[in-house]
Amino acid sequence: MLARVTADAVFDISSVAATCSELLNLADPAAAVSDLKSLPILGKTKDLLADSSWDRDESAKAWFLAPCDLQAVKASGVTFVASMLERVIEEQSMGDASRADDIRKSIVEVIGENLRPVRPGSTDAQKLKELLISKGMWSQYLEVGIGPDAEIFTKAQPLSAVGTGAEAGIHPKSHWNNPEPEIVLAVNRHGRIVGATLGNDVNLRDFEGRSALLLGKAKDNNGSCAVGPFIRLFDSHFSLDDVRQCELSLEVRGEDGFVLRGKSSMAMISRDPEELVAHAMGPNHQYPDGMMLFLGTMFAPTADRSVPGQGFTHTVGDMVSISTPLLGRLVNRINHSDKIAPWTFGITQLMQNLFVRKIAGRELRIH
Repeated sequence: MLARVTADAVFDISSVAATCSELLNLADPAAAVSDLKSLPILGKTKDLLADSSWDRDESAKAWFLAPCDLQAVKASGVTFVASMLERVIEEQSMGDASRADDIRKSIVEVIGENLRPVRPGSTDAQKLKELLISKGMWSQYLEVGIGPDAEIFTKAQPLSAVGTGAEAGIHPKSHWNNPEPEIVLAVNRHGRIVGATLGNDVNLRDFEGRSALLLGKAKDNNGSCAVGPFIRLFDSHFSLDDVRQCELSLEVRGEDGFVLRGKSSMAMISRDPEELVAHAMGPNHQYPDGMMLFLGTMFAPTADRSVPGQGFTHTVGDMVSISTPLLGRLVNRINHSDKIAPWTFGITQLMQNLFVRKIAGRELRIH
C-alpha cells in the first residue's frame, strides 16, 4: 500500500496513486500528497517503524517495505575516487583479500590518492589513461571511473528490494564483502529526478574481484538491495542541491562486539547526479515506470576485522545503519541470502493486490 509518512502518522494515499511509480510520474508528486485532511490514517509512525523488523512479532499487521515498486533499480559504479581505487585492488588481487594491502600501496605510489580534480572524459583523464597504460596499470574500473562513459548496471528487479528493518543478504559462498551506503535517486519516466532516499548496495568483493563478468552474482542476490526508509520528494524545502551536499554516516555493529564507522560525502562524487541519470536514461534507455538510481559510494572499508591484512568483511548478525539528517536512517541485519525470507511478492502479486483493493479498476494516470 502506498503511504505518506509524517513524523507522527502514516496516511494511505492509494486514492492519489496506486503505485509509487504512478505517483512519481505525476506533474508534481509532492503537491499531490500535500493535503492530509481527507486521507485515512494507517497508524502511528513510531509503531510501524517498531514493527518493521526482521524479527517482528507475527501479530504485526503493517510494516514498512522498500519505498519503490515498479521502478527499475539501477546503480552507478565507480563514481568516487576512493571506491574506484578499491575496485582496481579487487581486480588486481583476483578477489583475494590477503593481497589487497600490498596492491593498494603499489597503486597509490603510481597514481596517488587524489584523482578528484580529474574530470571523467576530459583531456587530463585521457593523459592519465595513457600514463597508466604505459606502466601496465590500466584497469576496466579506471575506464569507467575517469573515462567518458559511466558504469550503470541493474542492481535488482522491481519489487525485490528490502526495506528498513529487514534482513539484507550476502551470498553464503562469499568471504569478502561489505556494505555500500549510498544516496538513491527517485527518477520518473521522463528522466526527471523527483526525490531521494538511502540505499545499501551490498557488494561481494571476492566475486567481482575474480571477474567483472560476475557483477550480477556479486550484486544481485536475495535481499542484497536495501532501500529506505522513505522517499523524500523534492519541494521548496528539499532539492537536488541538498542531495549534492549530503553527508552519509555508516555504522556496522557485529554480534562479536566489532564496530565499524565511516562516512561518505556526496560533495566528493566525480560525476554529477544529473549526469549519471543521463547515462542511465535517455534516447537509448527508456523506463516507463521510472527508475531508482544508486549514486555510488566513497566508502570502502579497509580496517581489519579479524585477520591482519584482510580488511573488513561481514558476519551474520551484523546490524548496518546508514543515515543522513535529510533522509533518515536505513537499518538492516545481515544474513546469508539463502536464509532470509525469500522474495515471493512480484508484479503478478501486486496486480492481484490492487484488484482486491479495487484500485486497479480505475484508470492509472501517467503524465
